[in-house]
Amino acid sequence: MRVAGAGRNAEAPAVSFRFDGVDYRGRAGEPLSAALLGNGIRLIGRSFKYHRPRGVLTAGSEEPNALVTIGRGAAEEPNIRATMQELYEGLEARSQNRWPSLSWDLLSVNDLFAPFLGAGFYYKTFMWPRSFWEKLYEPAIRRAAGLGALSRAHNPDRYEKAFAFCDLLVIGAGPAGLMAALAAGRAGADVILADENAEMGGRLLAETEEVGGQPAHGWAREVLAELAGMDNVRLMPRTTVTGAYDQGTYGALERLASHRADPPATLPQECFWRIVAKRAILAAGALERPVAFANNDRPGIMTASAVRAYLNRWGVAAGRSVVVFGNNDDAHRTVRDLQAAGVHVAALVDSRTDARGPEGVRVFRGAVVCGTEGDRDGLESVTIRLENGRIERIRTQCLAMSGGWNPSVHLTCHMNGRPAWREDIAAFVPAEGAVPGLIPAGACAGDFSTHGCLAGGLRTAAGALADLGRQLPDIPLPEAEDAPYRLRPLWAVPGKGRAWLDFQNDVTVKDVKLAAQENYRSVEHMKRYTTQGMAPDQGKNSNVAALAVLADATGRGIPETGTTTFRPPYVPVSIAAMGAGAQGKGFAPERFTTSHRASLERGAPMIEAGLWYRPSYFPQPGETGWQPACAREVTMVREAVGVADVSTLGKIDIQGSDAAAFLDFVYANTFSTLKEGRVRYGLMLREDGHVMDDGTTARLGETHYLMTTTTAAAGEVMRHLEFVHQGLRPELDVRFVSVTEQWAQFAVAGPRAAELLDGIVDGGLDSDAFPFMGCGPVSVLGVAGRLFRISFSGEQGYEVAVPARYGDALFRTLVARAEALGGGPYGMEALNVLRIEKGFITHAEIHGRTTAFDIGMARMVSAKKDCVGKAASERPGLVGDHREQLVGLRPLDAARPLGAGAHLFEEGAAPVRENSQGYVTSVGPSPTFGCWLGLGFLRNGRARHGETVMMVDHLRGRRVACRVQDPVQFDPEGERIRG
Repeated sequence: MRVAGAGRNAEAPAVSFRFDGVDYRGRAGEPLSAALLGNGIRLIGRSFKYHRPRGVLTAGSEEPNALVTIGRGAAEEPNIRATMQELYEGLEARSQNRWPSLSWDLLSVNDLFAPFLGAGFYYKTFMWPRSFWEKLYEPAIRRAAGLGALSRAHNPDRYEKAFAFCDLLVIGAGPAGLMAALAAGRAGADVILADENAEMGGRLLAETEEVGGQPAHGWAREVLAELAGMDNVRLMPRTTVTGAYDQGTYGALERLASHRADPPATLPQECFWRIVAKRAILAAGALERPVAFANNDRPGIMTASAVRAYLNRWGVAAGRSVVVFGNNDDAHRTVRDLQAAGVHVAALVDSRTDARGPEGVRVFRGAVVCGTEGDRDGLESVTIRLENGRIERIRTQCLAMSGGWNPSVHLTCHMNGRPAWREDIAAFVPAEGAVPGLIPAGACAGDFSTHGCLAGGLRTAAGALADLGRQLPDIPLPEAEDAPYRLRPLWAVPGKGRAWLDFQNDVTVKDVKLAAQENYRSVEHMKRYTTQGMAPDQGKNSNVAALAVLADATGRGIPETGTTTFRPPYVPVSIAAMGAGAQGKGFAPERFTTSHRASLERGAPMIEAGLWYRPSYFPQPGETGWQPACAREVTMVREAVGVADVSTLGKIDIQGSDAAAFLDFVYANTFSTLKEGRVRYGLMLREDGHVMDDGTTARLGETHYLMTTTTAAAGEVMRHLEFVHQGLRPELDVRFVSVTEQWAQFAVAGPRAAELLDGIVDGGLDSDAFPFMGCGPVSVLGVAGRLFRISFSGEQGYEVAVPARYGDALFRTLVARAEALGGGPYGMEALNVLRIEKGFITHAEIHGRTTAFDIGMARMVSAKKDCVGKAASERPGLVGDHREQLVGLRPLDAARPLGAGAHLFEEGAAPVRENSQGYVTSVGPSPTFGCWLGLGFLRNGRARHGETVMMVDHLRGRRVACRVQDPVQFDPEGERIRG
């Protein structure tokens, strides 16, 4: 309900919103949870496993219960925390995990079967009959599992990614974070202050205390105004730092559009930041922990600090009558604030016998809340067990509970650090140096008073500035509350009934004890057995209490029991944000060559090859389908001259005094002996000894090389080179960069190739200067370029390269001159047939499971030097007659087509998996031989040339008898390729 005169947002404009189809009114900018509570709505969701009624528990991103779906259709966003969703005009939200409605959820029947659905029940049931698992059990469980559901529509939202660099990253804008940012900002450091909330200030916005002689929120507003005026400080509200990574890198999610009713079409929904900071201060505060007791999950039961926050910030009381239950002095603050706002406090229940209660309220010292009553809509009364054992019941609409505070240590554990236990506050705090360069401050470090937080922020800022070579400016510490933190640990109240620890995953005290009873004594085993602390919760609300229960059940202390592993992200991050730019065409970019437009003008259908679009074939009038065009283009290359765009091949420029040694290490064969102006074919192995890629490398100068990779593996090879240089051979003086897009390169192949080039190379083509496998600079029609005497077709061939801006013009010129000589352009289909005839391999053959031995190139692995993968390639399992080896295939019946992917069997053998002798990798119709040809791998294939095997293609229904041949079926002596 709304409380007159309470809240700092009383002047905010009223807006309408809808929840589960019903219209309500709220205040713009407040969280949806506050608007719902202000309208008397306590039931907001259903629990994950038992579908129990659940309401708001907290006031921040740690909220486990109030998860809703926002929007409709393709714009639906499930699992949005109502505590973080800002209200705007027309907001539409729906409850989740219920059917047919929130009030009447059919699957709440699960709660009746709770005795049979305890922790680990799925490990013990659904085991018989065995066939039922896939047919019945698993489908039923999957349909029932989960909370929100995706719309299954294409995501229309835009997302962005960004990078930032700073001297100091301050995580959290509460009192510690504000003080640290102010000190660093005045010292001239480059500062980023990030906070997950829309309004910065942290707990100062939710308390009624004073800082520096003025209301705490006023002091925060003044500091933020000063920081906003500094050019060296960037304020990032609505930005959650989600993870800590190596070398001072942090991930952060910024929400940009979710709080707007009608965001601009160009505004991204979210932006995922990679922030690199020289130093960082973690001022993420602390989270109030609940207390476990029977039926402590009813709507209306909340943490005490959340009750204060809703009252003081947004003028909302969680009920007309409130009972406060705690084990520490902080619960008393909630009583005082409620009384000051005129909200009836029915009782203060303090488990400490020596507690000093505030005046004007009934205080039960040494007592505990041991149970609650109510219906699906929420809490109606609480049951109190007094110190003398007597039971008393009090009617109430809200129970504010406080079990103490847990510092938010999560980010300090993202690099395998473990927090340290502090007995005086009964909580874990960050271990020193857990994340290099990250210093905890304030409540995150275990200082829970406002004065302690301010002093901690100033102290850590001084340390960070000293590391950065700067001095701390003279900043007086403002006066603030400095009450000691007094509590007596209370984790769970003994008694009958289910006492909930993990509200998000429906884990009870009994579940944790059962895990210990069944010998899941390790905290990590308990976590997986019960699912406690899993999923988005990551142990925020339940972790420490669950550890305490496990410690008690196993007879150990909490420090000895330890903690589970906190993993990034700290809050859920949409995949679309982390992969910003990789949606739609960003996921599969369309890469066009410089000849793309000219190819389309000739009617060439385009196919994808390693993200590039390349022409399949160039049809002529009267040709139907690809085969006639392919046959014509192959014949054209064999008899005249053809032109093909090969710009898509990866091109890596390599330079440095150790470039030759580097190439010797990454290639299986030797490149240090390659002469300038020459090209050599190379084979590259992975670390496991299998072939990674093949290609050519040209030596352009004494310390200058140009590596060519296959189109498909260009990116993989570039990453591999970076890994080898940084991880294996960092001592080598070598640098390399991809220049694939900078050069347009065209293959000119055929008996008349030299004749064609003689007309475009300025001064004519000097054949003596460009012998087979030669290279060098040339001038092409006045443009500085390069010429390589190499061929992928088996014919005399060249590759001519010019800067990419001249690519379109050169392609058109080459094609026109080729047509004048009886040739023309050829596409991927013809290129494939040409290379199959010649036995050249592509990634159809070097697909990741083949070795140099398999493809007949074992001798290329030099015995005189080491290289990546050499030792692994010599393992017994990777050589020998048992291996499937590269062979050529030709059908006995020239009219029968072959099929890639088909398997090879001995004649007369049953075509079943156990009898497979190998498989087919590449096929094509060869006009040169008048039949289809193929390449494939056959067990001991090199010793079986001349044999007949049966190709069986179950998918296409083909059975073709084939003769096994040498892979090189055209011009095996290589006379034509050498001209």
